[in-house]
This record gives sequence, C-alpha cells and structure tokens, in this order.
Amino acid sequence: DFEASFIRLIDKVTNGSRIEINQTGTTLYYQPGLLYGGSLDHDCSPSRSIGYYLEGLLCLAPFMKHPLKIVLRGVTNDQVDPSVDVLKATALPLLKKFGIDGENLEIKINRRGMPPKGGGEILFACPVRKVLQPIQFTDPGKIKRIRGTAYSVRVSPQMANRMVESARSILNKFLPDIYIYTDHMKGVSSGKSPGFGMCLTAETINGTILSAELASNPQGQGAAVLPEELGQNCAKLLLEEIYRGGCVDSTNQSLALLLMTLGQRDVSKVLLGPLSPYTIEFLRHLRSFFQIMFKIETKTPEEEHMGGEKVLMTCVGVGFSNLSKTIR
Repeated sequence: DFEASFIRLIDKVTNGSRIEINQTGTTLYYQPGLLYGGSLDHDCSPSRSIGYYLEGLLCLAPFMKHPLKIVLRGVTNDQVDPSVDVLKATALPLLKKFGIDGENLEIKINRRGMPPKGGGEILFACPVRKVLQPIQFTDPGKIKRIRGTAYSVRVSPQMANRMVESARSILNKFLPDIYIYTDHMKGVSSGKSPGFGMCLTAETINGTILSAELASNPQGQGAAVLPEELGQNCAKLLLEEIYRGGCVDSTNQSLALLLMTLGQRDVSKVLLGPLSPYTIEFLRHLRSFFQIMFKIETKTPEEEHMGGEKVLMTCVGVGFSNLSKTIR
C-alpha cells in the first residue's frame, strides 16, 4: 500500500518512467525517466509517515530539471519513520553543507497529522544544483545548545508543557541553554487523530546537528503513554545520540554518504558515529550502483572527546553533474 504510493510519487516527479508490477506484487520492473520536478502534490498512504516519502525526495530533489515544490498529505509524526520535524532540523542543514541552499529550500508544516488517520500537510521546496561540492566534515565540536518542539494535537495543551518539564529535568544537568517550543495545533490544522510527541535537536559549535524524537502510541493501539515518561525517554534518546556522536546523526547517515558519492571528483570526508544497519545496507547499494567504495577507518575517542567509537568515511565523488538542469 505505502510502497505503491511511493512508486506513484516517484512517477509524479519524473517524466517518462516505465513501471510494471507483476500480479502477485513480488517483482517490480522500473525504468527511470528524467527527473522533472515542478509544483506537485501527493496524498501519502497513512500506514507510513510523510518522512518515509520525504527521505526519497531529499535524495532526488537537487537533481531535478525544475526546482521541486511539493505538498505532501498524510501522517506527519509516527513511531516508525523520521518525522518531518527531525528532517527539517537535520537534513536541510546537511543539504546546505553540500551547496544546496537558497531561500527556496524549506520544509513547512501546515497541518499535523497523527496515526492512524493522518490528515497532516507539509510543503517541501528544494532548488536544483548542477554539481555538489565536496565536504570535509570531520570535527563535530562541542554541544552549545539544545532546541526542540513538543507538539500536541487533539489532546489537552497541557500535555506539551508536561513533556517539556520532564525533558528539561534531565537535560538541565547537561547544559543550561535549552529551549523547547510547545506547538499545540487546533481545528483543521490538527489532523484527524489525537496524539502528542517531542523532537529534540542538539547543535554544536561547528554546526553539527544531532536529533532524537518520540511520539505517543496511535489511538487504540498499545498502552497510553504518560507525557512525563515520553519527555524523559526522548531526552535520554538525545543523550544516547550525542554519545554516538559524529558529524551527522544516525537518521541522515545514508543521505550524507549519497551526496558525497555524487560530488565532484574530489575527496570528501565525514566523521560518523557507529553505522546503523540501514546505512550498511545502503553502502552495499552504493557499491552496486556507482562502483564506489568508501575507506572506513575506526576512531577510538580521545580523552577529552568522550562517547562511542567513531567511523571516518572517505570517498572520491563520481563527478555527477545534473544534465537535466536548464541553463539560463
């Protein structure tokens, strides 16, 4: 269901794709077309969150023919995929490091939608680039501030405040500069299902952004979660992500590696925390599609930099340039 919706989305942003699926739905024949872009809208399947579709679009958007401007409707925050808040806070600054920036790079949340019914709506806009610049991103730096959003829809607005207090009680031991916004949406913009959740980001002096998030159980599934517990657990998840460290958090490892691969024929380096299973599988795909191998060096943390083991990833870009971009 959600996979079919994703294929339809890819079909919308491309021009001339051929897609055939056999009757049992076990094999997919896909012949890609040109990445076209433009202004679009798409209704995502509510069984997965918009983040699932957005991850695919983030990889493709810089290489379109026309700048992409797309409205996605569905579930904005769930427990499976990275939420729209996290991608807005972490993936967009990552794209900027590769030279994909400008005022028309944005993710805007118009409505929130919680599972199972969804009803959220976001706008994603991204400019096109001819080439990506290589990056040297090896020093994450020390954490200077923590920002976050506690959101609640179709429940008491007090829920958000309770999450903020419990998260602050843990994070205040770590550093004083913490600001967590409360976002309580009413009426049409609150979607169709009740729920609440939290997204936290830690920013370092060198502009590394690490994130963590949690959402409440969908209505009618699982036990009810106390907002205090959710706030505390989200803070602990953020601390765990900080312990893992690296210059890119575990949600965006694969996006960073893809953009490094597609960079100019120059050396790119990035320091990551322990590789997630998804990233390891993604590296295999990069090897089979681009014949590119990363040099992987493990770094044990030094005395003053505590935390988990780090991995230094180095590669030479394939020199990909965007052929479909119109030259004015």
